[in-house]
Order: sequence, then C-alpha cells, then structure tokens
Amino acid sequence: MKKNWFRTAIIIVVFLVTIYYLLPLIAKNEYAIVNIEAYDQDSNLIYEINEHEYKVGSNLFGQEFEDQITMTEIHDSISVTGKLPDYMLRNVEGEVDFTQDQLIKAELVEKTSRVELPSWFSSKQLKLGLDLQGGMHLVLEVDTEGLQPEIAENAIKSAQQIITNRIDQFGVAEPTIQKIGTKRILVQLPGLRDAGRAKELIGKTALLEFQLVANTQDIRNSVEAIDEYLKSNYDKYAYLKSIEEEKSTAVEEALFESDEADSLADSTAAAVEETSHDHLFSSLVAVYGQRLIVRPENLELFRKVINLPEIQEIMPEGVVILLGKVDKDNIQGARPVYFLYDTVELTGTHLKTADVRIGQGMDPKIANKPYVSLQFDNEGSRIFANVTGSHINEQLAIVLDDIVHSAPVINDKIRDGNAMITGIGEMEEAKDLSIVLNAGNLPAPVNIVEERTVGPTLGSDSVKAGFKAAIIGLVLVMLFMIIYYKLSGVIANIALVGNVLIILAVLTMLNASLTMPGIAGIILTIGMAVDANVLIFERIREELRAGKTVRTAIDNGYKRAVITIADANITTLITAVVLYQFGTGPIRGFAVTLSIGILASMFTAIVLTKAIYDGVITRKPRKSLSI
Repeated sequence: MKKNWFRTAIIIVVFLVTIYYLLPLIAKNEYAIVNIEAYDQDSNLIYEINEHEYKVGSNLFGQEFEDQITMTEIHDSISVTGKLPDYMLRNVEGEVDFTQDQLIKAELVEKTSRVELPSWFSSKQLKLGLDLQGGMHLVLEVDTEGLQPEIAENAIKSAQQIITNRIDQFGVAEPTIQKIGTKRILVQLPGLRDAGRAKELIGKTALLEFQLVANTQDIRNSVEAIDEYLKSNYDKYAYLKSIEEEKSTAVEEALFESDEADSLADSTAAAVEETSHDHLFSSLVAVYGQRLIVRPENLELFRKVINLPEIQEIMPEGVVILLGKVDKDNIQGARPVYFLYDTVELTGTHLKTADVRIGQGMDPKIANKPYVSLQFDNEGSRIFANVTGSHINEQLAIVLDDIVHSAPVINDKIRDGNAMITGIGEMEEAKDLSIVLNAGNLPAPVNIVEERTVGPTLGSDSVKAGFKAAIIGLVLVMLFMIIYYKLSGVIANIALVGNVLIILAVLTMLNASLTMPGIAGIILTIGMAVDANVLIFERIREELRAGKTVRTAIDNGYKRAVITIADANITTLITAVVLYQFGTGPIRGFAVTLSIGILASMFTAIVLTKAIYDGVITRKPRKSLSI
C-alpha cells in the first residue's frame, strides 16, 4: 500500500511540473511592435507613437489592419483606413473630426510573444532552433597557417571573444557562439533577418580604445537630461509605459552630494503629489557597490533608450554611454553601465603586448595575484604618459568594439610605456583580458567557410510540417493500439500523450531548443514508447492464456517485461549520449530529444500505466481483461 502511495505521489509531482512548464506555451500571446502614424482627411499628421505593442487578434485598429499586419514582414509598412481607439484620440491636439476614419500607417519593427500568467509561473518558453524560426548559420575558420601553436591558440580565442562582443551589440536573442574542432567557430543567430549586416559586423577589424570615465557631475547631468527628455516625450515611445518607475532612485542618491540628497528626500516627502514620469531612465539603472548597473529585465529597454538619436543629441557634450562586458559565469546577469568621454586617448595600434603575470613582493594590490602587464610602442608610451599624468585618480576605460572590459583607476604617471591592470580576481579573467587587449589587431584572418540562411517562412513551414507529421504518427499509433488492444490500448494512449507532454516540458525546463531533428526524435520516441507497452501487453496475454487471474497476469506481465524494456532503452540511451558527445548542431538536437523521450517513455509505459491498472482495473476482482 505504501508503495502505491509513493508511486502515486511521484506521478502527481511529475505532471504538476509538466503543467508548470507547459501552461505558458498555451497562455502565450503574439504581439507586433509597430511605429504608428495617423492622418486626418486633409492628410495632416494627428497622432504618432513609436514601438507600440499591438496584440495580434485584438482588432484594435479594425479587421483590415489585423489581416495585413499578420502577413507583413519585419521593416515593411502598411496603410489602412480605420479609427484610432478612444484612449489614443484623447491625446490628439487641435480640432479633429473624430467621426471620420483616419489613415493609419504602421511600420512593423518586430514580432514577439509574451506569456500572460501570474509572476510565480515559469517564465521559460520552448525555444525553436534555427531551422524552425529562421536565422543565420555560419562556420568561421581562423587561418593559423605559419603561426606557432601558442600564438595560433590565442588567435582563435581572440576571434571568439571579438565575435561574441559584436553579436552582443547586434542584439540577437540567445545566439550560439562556440569553438568546434581545432580552429573553427560556429555562429548561429536565430531570428536574424539582415544577414549582410551580420557578416559585415563579424568580419570588420577589431577596434581597441582607451577612454576616460566621465566625472560624477557629468554623469548626473546626463541622467537628468535623459530623464527630462523621456518625461517630455512619454507618449511618443510606447515601450516607456512598461518601465516600473520609482519616485526616487538609488542612482540619484549616489550622484547627488549628501546635502543635496537630504534636500531632495525632504522635498519629495513634503510634496503632496509627485509629477509622474520624472525618473524613467534612472529607474532602469541601479547602483551596485561603486558602479552603475542595468539589471537583465531592464536591458532591452535600456538599449532602446540609449540608442535613440534624440538621446545622443541631448547628452552633455562629449559624453557617451556604453555597457560593460557580459559576465561569462552569469550570462543572464546584470551589466555594468559606463558614462565615458568620447575622446579616444589611445588606440590599440600603439599596444605591443599584453601579458598575464603573477604579482611578486609585498604590494597588496598585486602580491600573489594575477595582473595584466601592458607594453606600448614609443609613440604610445608618450601618449600614455601624458594621459596618465594629467588624470591621476581618474578611471581609464579599456574599450573593445564599444564594450567596456575594464576601467582601472590611474594611480601614477606612467612614463616608460609599461602599465599594469590590477584588481583582477582570477587567473582566467586575467587571461581573457589579455586576449581582448591583444585582439586590437587579429594575428590571423577569419574566413567564412560555411553559410546557411533560413527564412522565417521556410522555418514556419518546417514547424507546420513537423507538427503535422507528429500528429499523424501519434493518431495512427493510437488507432492501432485501440483496435488491437482495446481498453488496454486506451491506457497505452494515455501514457503516450503524457510522454509527449513530459518531453516538451523537460525541453522547456532545460532551455533546450526544439529543432527539426528534435521533432524526428519525438516521433521516434512515440514508436518506442508504444513498443514498451506492446511487450507488456503481450506478456499479460501469455499469462491470461496460462489461466492466471487478471491481477496476477498484470503483475507478472510487468515483472517479466520490465527487464527487456530496460535493456532495449538503455542501449538506445547510450547511443543517444554518444551522438550528443561527438555530434554537432542538428545531431545534438536529435540526441537531446531522444534521450529525454527514452526516459519519459520508461516512466509512462511502466509506472503510469501500472498505476492506472492498479487504480481502475484491479481494484475489484475481474474474470476478464479487455486486451
């Protein structure tokens, strides 16, 4: 009895977890991000909003708009006649005849989806691979011919680091950048539409620059200017409405002097009403220790704001905003934010070498700690001496391709062209930084040896074809089981559906991508799951023909079939593990879904079906079994 309760508890937990991860797939809504302009009967612009989130299926602007926007490609525009909703018309200034239709023009910026469930539900979604959602697949080869082994290895690491930085700037969601073989780099950019721009971005020469970090006053002026602009233009940018605004922010408290901060707090507390939208930009940024950061949930909005041409115009003269590098140990974590002066004090063309060393002596800054030693050429030494001598106790940022990798404090004037970057926690971080610094000029060219672009239409067709094949296979197998095994076939079909749901839930939980080979793995798993039930059912039939009771036949059937099922599935699982270990791309996708499917099928075919038999069939003495 205890065993049955324990088994039941496991089944309930498994299916609760399955629902937890699959429900967001059902509750997902599609959105079109559009720039909208509305004109009256005299062709006067009466309303404009950028990056408005249009919920597909809402018919907000009429059926004609709905039909066209679903068929439109990214960056294409549509024009329809319709009416703006009341909440938009309230923002229109001047005399406008609202009884008349307006000409609505919309440019499609992007298509996205969002899960609308309570916050405690899983935010993970089943990802589609490159072959299903479209995008770009590149294989790059670093030409290391004639290079010494150590230099060749550094060249490959440099290339991978630079490409990672550039793809990060490109804004591709969840790219894949990994080394394959000895000198090749795999780059997969799902959802990418502009393949030409991507190749240009990847192939350009690396740009290493040294720039001074802005002082506190200029940072404060920058934040205030951006906050003021966004407040004045709140209705122009739809995405600003998604910012969770704070009345006073940690950024302001850090940037204001202590007496000013106290005054600000007093005035805020005394105010009866706070003017809304005063802290839009500063609400996106937080303070961590001695630096500014942007949290991952705000990163997309932050990028949109700082990349607006209008923002760059209203910034204090000579100040720019750049992001710090991604933490490789926490890719989804917060990113540092730097306000820099746009004057480039020194470029990588003057850097001769950047080597990793371990500090000696008694100096606590470097003793037994890794640091990076820099050596400049003669011209670079002269420039570096002038810069460091004029800016002691200020920060000098090391920037590669517009990503800040480090911003050490200048302690002394450096005259001999030798510099140290200290404050590095681990040897691995020091090695990465030296790779970045030496990558100003790549020691080896990078060539594209394989290129494949999958259009969104082809990807959509692949999804439909794969889904159709899976459904047809599932229905045919279920019909066979019902015809051949009657009521027991229905039990097997329940297990089959549960098997597919568990596979999709585990893929979602592991952040794995579903690919066409992955769909093939699911279809194969459907057949293998049924095979386990066929073995069990045939054993039960043998027991019934031998004159055993229904309960005894079922118990013996499972006991005799389990070992055979386990042997067959374990050998297949070993094959799947080998495929994953030595395969790449599509082969790995097939191996992942096959492995998950094997484990899920053993659970549903052995544990779930036996529980159904025990709970429904054998609770009462029966003389016959529908099998």
